[in-house]
Amino acid sequence: MNWTPIYLNCENRNVLVIGSGEVGERRAKRFLDVGANVIISGGNRLPHLEELGATFKPLDDIESLVKWCDILILASGDNEINTRINKLAKGKIVNRADYPEKGNTIIPTTFSLGDAQISIYTGGKSPLMARLLREKIESIITTEDLLQIELQDYIRVQLKNKISKQRIRRKYLYEISENKTIQEYLKDGDLESAKKYADEYITKHIFEDN
Repeated sequence: MNWTPIYLNCENRNVLVIGSGEVGERRAKRFLDVGANVIISGGNRLPHLEELGATFKPLDDIESLVKWCDILILASGDNEINTRINKLAKGKIVNRADYPEKGNTIIPTTFSLGDAQISIYTGGKSPLMARLLREKIESIITTEDLLQIELQDYIRVQLKNKISKQRIRRKYLYEISENKTIQEYLKDGDLESAKKYADEYITKHIFEDN
Protein backbone atom coordinates (compact mmCIF):
# COMPACT_ATOMS: atom_id res chain seq x y z
CA MET A 1 0.00 0.00 0.00
CA ASN A 2 1.61 3.28 -1.09
CA TRP A 3 -0.58 5.53 1.10
CA THR A 4 0.41 7.21 4.35
CA PRO A 5 -1.84 8.81 7.01
CA ILE A 6 -1.68 12.58 7.38
CA TYR A 7 -3.74 15.18 9.27
CA LEU A 8 -4.71 18.30 7.33
CA ASN A 9 -5.78 21.63 8.83
CA CYS A 10 -9.10 22.23 7.06
CA GLU A 11 -10.17 25.47 8.71
CA ASN A 12 -11.39 27.86 5.96
CA ARG A 13 -10.55 25.32 3.24
CA ASN A 14 -13.04 25.20 0.39
CA VAL A 15 -14.63 21.76 0.13
CA LEU A 16 -16.91 20.65 -2.69
CA VAL A 17 -19.00 17.53 -2.04
CA ILE A 18 -20.61 15.88 -5.05
CA GLY A 19 -23.52 13.79 -3.82
CA SER A 20 -25.93 14.36 -0.95
CA GLY A 21 -26.66 10.76 -0.03
CA GLU A 22 -25.51 9.07 3.17
CA VAL A 23 -21.79 9.17 2.32
CA GLY A 24 -21.85 12.73 1.00
CA GLU A 25 -23.80 13.90 4.03
CA ARG A 26 -21.40 12.23 6.44
CA ARG A 27 -18.28 13.64 4.77
CA ALA A 28 -19.77 17.11 4.41
CA LYS A 29 -20.54 17.21 8.14
CA ARG A 30 -17.03 16.04 8.93
CA PHE A 31 -15.54 19.05 7.12
CA LEU A 32 -18.12 21.46 8.51
CA ASP A 33 -17.21 20.33 12.02
CA VAL A 34 -13.59 21.45 11.51
CA GLY A 35 -14.41 24.87 10.07
CA ALA A 36 -14.26 24.27 6.32
CA ASN A 37 -16.37 26.13 3.75
CA VAL A 38 -18.59 23.46 2.23
CA ILE A 39 -20.65 23.43 -0.96
CA ILE A 40 -22.78 20.36 -1.63
CA SER A 41 -24.09 19.48 -5.07
CA GLY A 42 -26.63 16.67 -5.12
CA GLY A 43 -30.27 15.74 -5.41
CA ASN A 44 -31.18 16.26 -1.74
CA ARG A 45 -31.14 19.46 0.27
CA LEU A 46 -30.15 18.77 3.85
CA PRO A 47 -31.48 21.54 6.14
CA HIS A 48 -29.45 20.40 9.15
CA LEU A 49 -26.23 20.84 7.14
CA GLU A 50 -27.39 24.25 5.90
CA GLU A 51 -27.80 25.23 9.54
CA LEU A 52 -24.16 24.25 10.06
CA GLY A 53 -23.10 26.49 7.17
CA ALA A 54 -23.22 24.29 4.08
CA THR A 55 -24.35 25.77 0.75
CA PHE A 56 -26.25 23.73 -1.85
CA LYS A 57 -25.66 24.40 -5.55
CA PRO A 58 -26.58 22.56 -8.77
CA LEU A 59 -24.01 20.97 -11.08
CA ASP A 60 -24.77 23.48 -13.85
CA ASP A 61 -21.45 25.30 -13.44
CA ILE A 62 -19.31 22.42 -12.26
CA GLU A 63 -16.07 23.84 -13.73
CA SER A 64 -16.36 26.97 -11.56
CA LEU A 65 -17.19 24.90 -8.50
CA VAL A 66 -14.16 22.66 -9.01
CA LYS A 67 -11.97 25.71 -9.58
CA TRP A 68 -13.25 27.19 -6.31
CA CYS A 69 -12.55 24.17 -4.14
CA ASP A 70 -9.36 23.04 -2.43
CA ILE A 71 -10.77 19.60 -1.64
CA LEU A 72 -13.13 17.62 -3.85
CA ILE A 73 -15.26 14.82 -2.42
CA LEU A 74 -16.82 12.60 -5.08
CA ALA A 75 -19.65 10.76 -3.33
CA SER A 76 -22.25 10.61 -6.08
CA GLY A 77 -23.82 7.23 -6.77
CA ASP A 78 -23.19 7.83 -10.47
CA ASN A 79 -19.76 6.55 -11.51
CA GLU A 80 -19.82 8.50 -14.79
CA ILE A 81 -20.43 11.80 -13.00
CA ASN A 82 -17.65 11.08 -10.52
CA THR A 83 -15.23 10.19 -13.32
CA ARG A 84 -16.10 13.26 -15.39
CA ILE A 85 -15.66 15.66 -12.47
CA ASN A 86 -12.49 13.88 -11.37
CA LYS A 87 -10.92 14.75 -14.73
CA LEU A 88 -11.52 18.46 -14.03
CA ALA A 89 -9.75 18.33 -10.68
CA LYS A 90 -6.09 18.42 -11.68
CA GLY A 91 -3.96 19.65 -8.79
CA LYS A 92 -6.79 19.31 -6.28
CA ILE A 93 -7.10 17.10 -3.22
CA VAL A 94 -9.59 14.46 -4.40
CA ASN A 95 -11.40 11.79 -2.45
CA ARG A 96 -13.52 9.27 -4.36
CA ALA A 97 -15.97 7.34 -2.23
CA ASP A 98 -16.69 4.82 -5.01
CA TYR A 99 -13.12 4.06 -6.15
CA PRO A 100 -10.69 5.52 -3.54
CA GLU A 101 -7.64 4.48 -5.59
CA LYS A 102 -8.76 6.81 -8.41
CA GLY A 103 -8.42 9.81 -6.13
CA ASN A 104 -5.33 10.96 -4.26
CA THR A 105 -6.81 11.10 -0.74
CA ILE A 106 -8.55 8.52 1.42
CA ILE A 107 -10.85 9.46 4.29
CA PRO A 108 -10.60 6.67 6.88
CA THR A 109 -12.92 5.71 9.69
CA THR A 110 -12.04 8.21 12.41
CA PHE A 111 -13.25 8.72 15.96
CA SER A 112 -12.25 10.69 19.03
CA LEU A 113 -11.81 9.67 22.64
CA GLY A 114 -11.08 12.79 24.62
CA ASP A 115 -8.03 14.40 23.04
CA ALA A 116 -7.05 11.20 21.24
CA GLN A 117 -8.15 10.94 17.62
CA ILE A 118 -7.86 7.50 16.03
CA SER A 119 -8.16 6.54 12.36
CA ILE A 120 -8.53 3.06 10.88
CA TYR A 121 -8.09 2.07 7.25
CA THR A 122 -8.14 -1.49 5.93
CA GLY A 123 -7.05 -0.72 2.39
CA GLY A 124 -10.66 -0.89 1.28
CA LYS A 125 -10.74 -4.61 2.07
CA SER A 126 -13.27 -4.55 4.90
CA PRO A 127 -15.28 -1.54 6.12
CA LEU A 128 -16.98 -3.97 8.52
CA MET A 129 -13.66 -4.84 10.18
CA ALA A 130 -12.79 -1.15 10.43
CA ARG A 131 -15.98 -0.70 12.44
CA LEU A 132 -15.31 -3.77 14.61
CA LEU A 133 -11.74 -2.66 15.26
CA ARG A 134 -13.07 0.73 16.32
CA GLU A 135 -15.37 -0.94 18.86
CA LYS A 136 -12.47 -3.02 20.19
CA ILE A 137 -10.21 0.03 20.58
CA GLU A 138 -12.96 2.01 22.31
CA SER A 139 -13.44 -0.84 24.78
CA ILE A 140 -9.80 -0.92 25.96
CA ILE A 141 -8.97 2.81 26.23
CA THR A 142 -9.72 3.99 29.77
CA THR A 143 -10.48 7.34 31.37
CA GLU A 144 -7.07 7.03 33.01
CA ASP A 145 -5.42 6.88 29.56
CA LEU A 146 -7.21 10.05 28.45
CA LEU A 147 -6.32 11.92 31.63
CA GLN A 148 -2.71 10.81 31.17
CA ILE A 149 -2.71 12.66 27.82
CA GLU A 150 -3.80 15.87 29.57
CA LEU A 151 -1.22 15.36 32.33
CA GLN A 152 1.59 14.73 29.85
CA ASP A 153 0.68 17.91 27.97
CA TYR A 154 0.76 19.89 31.21
CA ILE A 155 4.07 18.38 32.32
CA ARG A 156 5.74 18.94 28.93
CA VAL A 157 5.12 22.67 29.30
CA GLN A 158 6.49 22.70 32.86
CA LEU A 159 9.60 20.76 31.84
CA LYS A 160 10.35 23.03 28.88
CA ASN A 161 10.45 25.97 31.29
CA LYS A 162 12.84 24.20 33.67
CA ILE A 163 15.01 21.76 31.72
CA SER A 164 16.89 22.52 28.51
CA LYS A 165 17.93 18.96 27.63
CA GLN A 166 15.29 17.07 25.67
CA ARG A 167 16.73 13.72 26.77
CA ILE A 168 16.12 14.57 30.44
CA ARG A 169 12.63 15.92 29.73
CA ARG A 170 11.76 12.64 28.02
CA LYS A 171 13.07 10.70 31.03
CA TYR A 172 10.75 12.61 33.36
CA LEU A 173 7.76 12.10 31.07
CA TYR A 174 8.29 8.33 31.17
CA GLU A 175 8.79 8.33 34.94
CA ILE A 176 5.61 10.33 35.49
CA SER A 177 3.56 8.12 33.18
CA GLU A 178 4.69 5.03 35.15
CA ASN A 179 4.49 6.54 38.65
CA LYS A 180 2.11 4.45 40.80
CA THR A 181 0.84 7.36 42.88
CA ILE A 182 0.01 9.38 39.79
CA GLN A 183 -1.70 6.37 38.22
CA GLU A 184 -3.91 6.04 41.31
CA TYR A 185 -4.90 9.71 41.13
CA LEU A 186 -5.83 9.32 37.47
CA LYS A 187 -7.80 6.12 38.13
CA ASP A 188 -9.83 8.18 40.60
CA GLY A 189 -10.28 10.92 37.98
CA ASP A 190 -8.29 13.40 40.10
CA LEU A 191 -6.21 15.20 37.47
CA GLU A 192 -5.44 18.20 39.66
CA SER A 193 -3.86 16.06 42.39
CA ALA A 194 -1.87 14.22 39.71
CA LYS A 195 -0.57 17.54 38.39
CA LYS A 196 0.39 18.72 41.89
CA TYR A 197 2.19 15.47 42.65
CA ALA A 198 4.03 15.58 39.31
CA ASP A 199 5.12 19.18 39.97
CA GLU A 200 6.48 18.16 43.37
CA TYR A 201 8.21 15.13 41.87
CA ILE A 202 9.97 17.26 39.25
CA THR A 203 11.00 19.92 41.78
CA LYS A 204 12.38 17.25 44.12
CA HIS A 205 14.48 15.52 41.46
CA ILE A 206 15.41 18.32 39.08
CA PHE A 207 18.73 19.16 40.71
CA GLU A 208 19.91 15.61 40.25
CA ASP A 209 19.91 16.06 36.47
CA ASN A 210 21.13 19.66 36.12
